[in-house]
Amino acid sequence: MKLVGISGSLVGYKTLTTVFKVLQAAKAIDSKLETELIDLKDFEVEFVNGAPLSFYNADTVKVVDTILSADCVIIGTPIYQASISGVLKNLLDHLPVDGLMGKAVGMVANGGTDKHYLVMEYHLKSILTFLKATVPNNNVFVHNDYFDEENDLHDRNLHLRFEKLAKEILSIQKYIQQKN
Repeated sequence: MKLVGISGSLVGYKTLTTVFKVLQAAKAIDSKLETELIDLKDFEVEFVNGAPLSFYNADTVKVVDTILSADCVIIGTPIYQASISGVLKNLLDHLPVDGLMGKAVGMVANGGTDKHYLVMEYHLKSILTFLKATVPNNNVFVHNDYFDEENDLHDRNLHLRFEKLAKEILSIQKYIQQKN
């Protein structure tokens, strides 16, 4: 089974850190699990213009194909202006309508106010379910104050929440695969 993590930010390391922590937790649960981390800072994903995927650059095709070929996904986003990042929304717009069907897709987000946790539930989850993803219940919001100067997290409770999310993603995905 392969779990792909997407860091949906072009600046900083908070989102990357949270996605990486979930991938680490998942790998600790299942050592045979294949993981891959896609940091959108490292790719030139072109803006969606309605053309078929094959008309876009190699980075765009690679990122989309990696998501489509994954068994399950963890998506991370910073919250800007009470919304997901534009780069993440653009990437999701590249996916076909049923692109996440049969995949457990977990969410992690970070932001500067506690109220931004609602963005995952009322905005990102709506997009993911439109793309036919199965979204776990144990998604994680991390307030920016939980990061230290090195962009690391030292809150034990957060690590337990990352582990709980990883367990749920893997459990849902195993169920989906057994059902099919």
